[in-house]
Amino acid sequence: MGTAAIESPIKKPDQEEYGDEDEISPVEQVRLTVTNTDDPSLPVWTFRMWSLGVLSCALMSFLNQFFSYRTEPLIITQISVQVASLPAGHFLASVLPRKRFRLPGFGTREFSLNPGPFNMKEHVLISIFANAGYAFGNGAAYAVGIVNIIKAFYGRNISFLASWILIITTQVLGYGWAGLLRKYVVEPAHMWWPSTLVQVSLFRALHEKEEQRMSRAKFFLIALICSFCWYVMPGYLFPTLTNISWLCWAFSKSVTAQQLGSGMRGLGLGAFTLDWSAVAAFMFSPLTYPFFAIANVYIGFVLIVYIAIPVAYWALDLYNAKTFPLFSSHLFTATGQDYNISAIVNNKFEINMPAYNDQGRIHLSMFFALTYGFGFATIASTLTHVALFNGREVYERFRASYKGKEDIHTRLMRKYKDIPEWWFYLLLVVTVGISLIMCTVLKDQVQLPWWGLLLACAIAFVFTLPISIITATTNQTPGLNIITEYIMGLILPGRPIANVCFKVYGYMSMTQAIAFLSDFKLGHYMKIPPRSMFLVQFVGTIIAGTINLSVAMWLLNSIENICHDELLSPNSPWTCPGDRVFFDASVIWGLVGPKRIFGSLGNYAALNWFFLGGALGPFFVWLLHKAFPKQTWIPLINLPILLGATAYMPPATALNYNSWALVGTIFNFFIFRYQKKWWQRYNYVLSAALDAGVAFMGVLLYFTLTMENRSVVWWGTGGEHCDLAKCPTAKGIQVDGCPAF
Repeated sequence: MGTAAIESPIKKPDQEEYGDEDEISPVEQVRLTVTNTDDPSLPVWTFRMWSLGVLSCALMSFLNQFFSYRTEPLIITQISVQVASLPAGHFLASVLPRKRFRLPGFGTREFSLNPGPFNMKEHVLISIFANAGYAFGNGAAYAVGIVNIIKAFYGRNISFLASWILIITTQVLGYGWAGLLRKYVVEPAHMWWPSTLVQVSLFRALHEKEEQRMSRAKFFLIALICSFCWYVMPGYLFPTLTNISWLCWAFSKSVTAQQLGSGMRGLGLGAFTLDWSAVAAFMFSPLTYPFFAIANVYIGFVLIVYIAIPVAYWALDLYNAKTFPLFSSHLFTATGQDYNISAIVNNKFEINMPAYNDQGRIHLSMFFALTYGFGFATIASTLTHVALFNGREVYERFRASYKGKEDIHTRLMRKYKDIPEWWFYLLLVVTVGISLIMCTVLKDQVQLPWWGLLLACAIAFVFTLPISIITATTNQTPGLNIITEYIMGLILPGRPIANVCFKVYGYMSMTQAIAFLSDFKLGHYMKIPPRSMFLVQFVGTIIAGTINLSVAMWLLNSIENICHDELLSPNSPWTCPGDRVFFDASVIWGLVGPKRIFGSLGNYAALNWFFLGGALGPFFVWLLHKAFPKQTWIPLINLPILLGATAYMPPATALNYNSWALVGTIFNFFIFRYQKKWWQRYNYVLSAALDAGVAFMGVLLYFTLTMENRSVVWWGTGGEHCDLAKCPTAKGIQVDGCPAF
């Protein structure tokens, strides 16, 4: 962001006042970005902070959960809250009464609804409040997916109480051990958490003195109105603008042409969108990514989607690929028909083996199968890559954290009361205790045995510290989702809900712990009192999880055929792409089990070799770097990024990736390079305005038109018009709505 050029609203002291650079910070990026001063007198527990924080948390939770069911889910990020809450804070500071008053029980202490100008610390707490329930901006609580698949896909019921306990405990559980690890990965200066510097830069930029004619607030309002008004077109009047796949229109009777041209079910060649929700779906706004990250992701996307997939599908017909659609997250029989999952689930919500044997093995589309393969490779390559290219750095920085030498930021934070460790112990004991009660009293609804819960907690706890160190020093966060699914699938096959519960407790509690630590590092840099941070994060998580579940129950019970794309009209947005993948994962790893998919009883055992390939890949890159040390491009080969480029596919599509990369390149390469002052001032503001405009119009359209069944029917509301892209191309395979070959 050009942070070195951003002036702090507080004058920096001379460097000599604090000694050498290491005493300020041993990390150059931190020295350039974070101010070395603090004003402990700034109020943080203000009416403005609490009112805007609760409102932002509630609104963000509602919108993100609401949009998560749509074909192009829009995720309102923390940056949107940062930008939108600034003018709201200044507005409250200008209109609230400044009169001071006393409250009973507080002695002579006086309070005021308006203690002075809206300050940066209030602003930081508001944005952390809003984002408290979401690990790295995932949009909605991950455990809501369990409720969605039980009710929408399996057609069973789960009580509100069991759902609420499941969501809240998985969100809060990681906070317990994360608090105990703060002294290892938050306080040490060498644990610098690169992603937090973006937030620090934006906070400082937003609180600069406004001198230009076009203020950020004015620009935000204009862009929001434009985004709000335009979304009427792709959101209601002309939905085909969301995925303009002109090859399908030109070759309306060619399956191959539509497989190539479909942006939603094919390779997306030439497809584009005029809908911001499609640009920012799944991978968030491209305006917030640096260009090098966009380039790495897109190169990996091209190698996988435009080279590996076509070769495997058309040239090799790998795993009888042509019997199934090119791109689909559905599960199929050997003859290319949709697999009847409900037929293989018995009354105990377990696998019905006779019915499974009647239908036969589950088959995946070529794209879905290779997605799992590359997922295996990504996990292995991340560990090897970090060990080879960042291992020394991680080790040295972790070792440096024990030397006892504090930088200026840690010394400044000593002025505030720390959080007693018993808070975290109590939180951990209570959360695990409630979870154990759920696993015993409500076992018929969640299936997870008590030992499964404890095993998931143990896995999450063991991995939290090393992965926190990796994230704090390299900005890479290896996930545990596939590993946890695999482990539980081997131990307890045939129980789909037990598998996803195990995954959520093992994977999400660790991810929440790392998000908690990341927010604490942001508060560390911004000099936020630790106890205020803890309370805001905890309360925000409870509010967010409760609203997420309430919205989910409302939509699941009010929208007919929600999540069933085969039963919905072509222009219906309620296809639940993320939940479809979550459901299929519950079938693959839980109901059927990995042994019958990726093991000796399945078709895809060879994909396990991707683990080995991913582990060895970075080793060859490292040897190449050692052999040719002068070739500076070699260390830039980041296999975890390249192999994991398509991690969001499915449910993300080629249309999403192509449009995301195009918009990101325009703003973060061309505009950043040639109009840097404009980019520095307005880039993040524009991103927030586009997100907010689409979100507000989307909700307005639903309440005013969709709920009343007031629809417009014409060619422009018929989807992308690529119906044949879902068809197989193998000879002798006949699927409804598809031509025979």
